[in-house]
Amino acid sequence: MGSNTELTIQIANVVGEFHVRCHINLRNLALNGSNVEYKKDKGMLVMKIRRPYVTASIRSSGFIQTTGSKSEEDAKTAARRVARILQKFGFRVKFTNFKVKNVLGIVHLPFGIRVDDFCKKNRQADYDPEIHSGIKMDLKEYGASLTIFQTGKITVLARNIESINRAVHHIWPLVHESKKELMI
Repeated sequence: MGSNTELTIQIANVVGEFHVRCHINLRNLALNGSNVEYKKDKGMLVMKIRRPYVTASIRSSGFIQTTGSKSEEDAKTAARRVARILQKFGFRVKFTNFKVKNVLGIVHLPFGIRVDDFCKKNRQADYDPEIHSGIKMDLKEYGASLTIFQTGKITVLARNIESINRAVHHIWPLVHESKKELMI
């Protein structure tokens, strides 16, 4: 990247998952818990917590997934808070196997992208405007999937924040070659 260009990667969502190694009585939790919604048809209970603001999807098997965190640390903190809440309801919780499932990052480039030019120069770019307005790219070597829009917005889905950083730094020179010139 150029020395005078500063890219800011905004982390929009971190998805974490873990197990509590015990059966969760969802109906009981729905009747007695607060900030919960029982989704019987999906076989899960949705719990919202604050600080960090996260939504937890709880299965009766003890598998729990959290969404809405803005960092990997917040995802783990939220997971531990959910486990502690379940413990206070009398469940024999053992917090295990926490992992970050994926991270969604967003970058706003200071310029637009010439989509056709970008696709001609990059064979791995997949663009079909009848299906989606963005260019899809899978960067398997970084474990990241990108969507590049003509406005200069890039969304990156990867397994962790480090993979997002590496993918953005890889794609920067490619998008820079196809930037739109400003009209005066």
